[in-house]
Amino acid sequence: PASGFQYSLTNLKPVEPEVKVALTFPDGAKREFPKSITGLDIAKGISPSLAKRTVAMALDGVVTDLGDAIERDARIEFIARDDARALELIRHDAAHVLAEAVQALFPGTQITFGPSTDDGFYYDFAPSAAHGPFTDEDLPAIEAEMRRIIAANKPLRREVWDRATLISRWQQQGESFKAAWAAELPADEPLPV
Repeated sequence: PASGFQYSLTNLKPVEPEVKVALTFPDGAKREFPKSITGLDIAKGISPSLAKRTVAMALDGVVTDLGDAIERDARIEFIARDDARALELIRHDAAHVLAEAVQALFPGTQITFGPSTDDGFYYDFAPSAAHGPFTDEDLPAIEAEMRRIIAANKPLRREVWDRATLISRWQQQGESFKAAWAAELPADEPLPV
């Protein structure tokens, strides 16, 4: 041909069929989606307002991050902010915002532990020697920084890290408490951050 392009059956590759997952919604409706689609992508496809008010999803009854890839057929349910199951997730995220705010305001502060609890959340910190212990006078600035972080509307991403890489990263960042915690966990336990 004039273009110089030649084709034959020997250099044509078959098109791989797209792998799908079948999801069943609370109303019993079933739909197929490309494998590895996220719950957020599904929610956005249904309705932008659904995506905005959804904070997590449940796959076969197990609450999981809205950004997680869906790899298998499942029953799916979107969890809104006003759902009781969302409260623990919101508290967990608020604890991360608290940690980010404290470290932004008080460089050198180490994060120790900060779980959500039945009635809220907390974080233990190891302030730098230069700052010393936190006082009640620090709280307004911390709250204001938390509000600024939330207003920035940065996405919170959950990632699972390789143990050795995560421990090394935390050691390099001076997060000795976090590095020691990760080293104590069972070797086969995933390390989500």
